[in-house]
Amino acid sequence: MKRILLRSGKSPYDVVPLEEALHRDVIATNSGNLIFSDAAHKILETPGTEVVSNGIGSDASAAGRINEEYDAFVVPLANAFRPSFEAGLKRLTRLIGRLRIPVVVLGVGAQTGADYNPERLKRIEPAVREFCAAVLDRSASIGVRGEFTEQYLKDMGFRDVEVIGCPSLFMYGRRLDVRKEAAELTAQSRIAVNGSHNAVRKQGLDRIVARTHERYPNLRFVGQNLSDARQLHWRDLSDPNAEVTAMPTHPDHPMYREGKVRVYIDPLTWIDDLRAFDFSFGSRIHGNIAALLAGTPATVLCGDSRTLELCRYFGIPHRLLAEVVKDPEATDPARLYAKADFGALVGGHGERFERFTGFLDRNGLENTFTHGDGGAAFEERMRSLSFPPGIRPWNDMDVDSLTTRFGWLYGRVSELSQDNAQLRRELARAGAKSAKAKTKATANTGAKAVQVAPAASVYRRARRVVGRPIKRALQGGRQ
Repeated sequence: MKRILLRSGKSPYDVVPLEEALHRDVIATNSGNLIFSDAAHKILETPGTEVVSNGIGSDASAAGRINEEYDAFVVPLANAFRPSFEAGLKRLTRLIGRLRIPVVVLGVGAQTGADYNPERLKRIEPAVREFCAAVLDRSASIGVRGEFTEQYLKDMGFRDVEVIGCPSLFMYGRRLDVRKEAAELTAQSRIAVNGSHNAVRKQGLDRIVARTHERYPNLRFVGQNLSDARQLHWRDLSDPNAEVTAMPTHPDHPMYREGKVRVYIDPLTWIDDLRAFDFSFGSRIHGNIAALLAGTPATVLCGDSRTLELCRYFGIPHRLLAEVVKDPEATDPARLYAKADFGALVGGHGERFERFTGFLDRNGLENTFTHGDGGAAFEERMRSLSFPPGIRPWNDMDVDSLTTRFGWLYGRVSELSQDNAQLRRELARAGAKSAKAKTKATANTGAKAVQVAPAASVYRRARRVVGRPIKRALQGGRQ
């Protein structure tokens, strides 16, 4: 059986309790990552292929084991060509450089402004060149998200570049059924809104959310960041994102206090919940793709190239955030819904799917829709699992709520205590061995014994790790 190593935070089949998921960061800082990695897993899993998640690891020292155990390394990426990911891109390049197996990149994108000006990417160009060269030494071509990234790489001299979009929208293969069930939206319509901290802080999305909150009582904000999730579950305000109090995931925001905010750890529950909504909009591309996969109409408010090029490629209804924020009425959900046309999205999906599977074929990868059961076994297995629901704001102090959180923290204290005891034993053995060796050396040379400084207290480090969330949880409960 062929074995594929897939770069992803976790396997779709891994059911991880909320506290553990937040502790381990299985969403790799953004739950949108799991939308496209779960889709890639499903697409690549065939009767003759096993897909294994690597947990986002990029350790070059693991290359030997990967070469021995796997037949290909598949790397779904989003906006990886951006200055803030340069170090991560270099780590990934070092790993790929040591691999002897095929390496296939699915849907990588370059991130700049909505004007497509690549100037801000000049600094990372050497890292991008090295990454692309390493990948193309091990694959037929690189799959990119859209027009901007394609031109960006071609301007650097790379010719084996294919626009394939993002695997997320091919989660159901040729099937993509998005339709307007309601003739129009009313004040009672169920609406989902999403957005990043940057869009809220710098691009005026906070005003759009506030205005929609006033007009639509059944509004729900869906966050995606790890910091969003920790604010909801732990009231943890230690991340710099907590400075953005206009974000609905912040405990000071009225939508938080009203319980109208969610963050999802698993795409299955995310997509299922969005089936009950009439419309979704906002600046998060995968937040709106989750809605489209649920069959719910969505409009993206594009604030950068990564969202704009995907919308243009797939025909997703979109508006430029910088333009609509100047006109409050332009972002009223009822108006966005009325103007949204899904003809290009649905009508062109089959052709885009053929292009995507053709890319897989050229890179030696089978897909479940052509070479398998169309994902039936995957869907059946997923439905047999019980995933945790979306994370809600922590507004209650009931016994069950406290028991779950502090039960997990107590377990962490116990684990760290055991680790501490084991490390103390190891330090004691190492200290005794070192002292014995120094005594012997002193006896042989007549030199003065050198005193070894005691190791830093493992207990104190453990206490800091566990004590901080306990303190934050207690403080949050008193708010």
